[in-house]
Amino acid sequence: MSAPSKSTESRNEDRSQQSEERNQHNQNLQARSDDDETWGYDLYPERKGTKVKPSWSGYLIWGEGRRDIEKIRCEKNIYYCIQKSPYVRLLLSALKSSGCDFNIRRHVSCEKCGDLVTGGYDPETNQVIVCQNQVQKKGATQAVLTHELVHMFDYCRANLDFRNIKHLACTEIRAANLAQCSFLSAMADGMASPFNVKKTHQECVKNKAVYSIIAVRPGVTKGEARSVVDSVFDKCYRDLEPIGRRCRRNSRDPERAYVDRFKYGYDAEID
Repeated sequence: MSAPSKSTESRNEDRSQQSEERNQHNQNLQARSDDDETWGYDLYPERKGTKVKPSWSGYLIWGEGRRDIEKIRCEKNIYYCIQKSPYVRLLLSALKSSGCDFNIRRHVSCEKCGDLVTGGYDPETNQVIVCQNQVQKKGATQAVLTHELVHMFDYCRANLDFRNIKHLACTEIRAANLAQCSFLSAMADGMASPFNVKKTHQECVKNKAVYSIIAVRPGVTKGEARSVVDSVFDKCYRDLEPIGRRCRRNSRDPERAYVDRFKYGYDAEID
């Protein structure tokens, strides 16, 4: 973590200010352009009230109830992660400690999504989206929840404007840094170098952030996204809140981070 815990009075003042900033930002979001597809909402058709029609093959092979099965499995996996995952529980504790309530029925939604994404965060409704047609295992569900809860935490603690591409780049860098990239994942993507592990990890984070940006901002080229990512990278890469470390895969780091959260003021209990 970058700093010791603040006093209770100081944290309460910060939370009050953050609440006012979030309310103002919510009002700004109401003025969102009607061209939702420009901002990535086409990737989540059910966000716009569109009824997703099963394909003919879906009818013939799975029957109409397939989507109900997917949704039930998705919701069970989410509940499991909230109960068992140290990543998810730490982030939920940090949200509550920062003055942002979390209710599983209100703030997480299993939905059918486009093929380019496995999850998302909708700042207008303050909801994490888990793509029930793409994410079917507990491990993948944990990865999606952790990534998207980093976005929710960033929105909670700062006046984050997702239409500002630098703000978007920063939160995508943080999510990739804390929730996605490891030496093994970089190796799988063909970016690993055993001679410079640090550079390998940074390049993985940059690439993940770039692809996340162009997935939801179709008008932005890969080169433009990379330029923005590079411009904010150093500051955002150093920001490890609220996990406080880059957890190694298959290690006890997530459990240690969860225990250490009390040292930095993230002391809210999760039901």
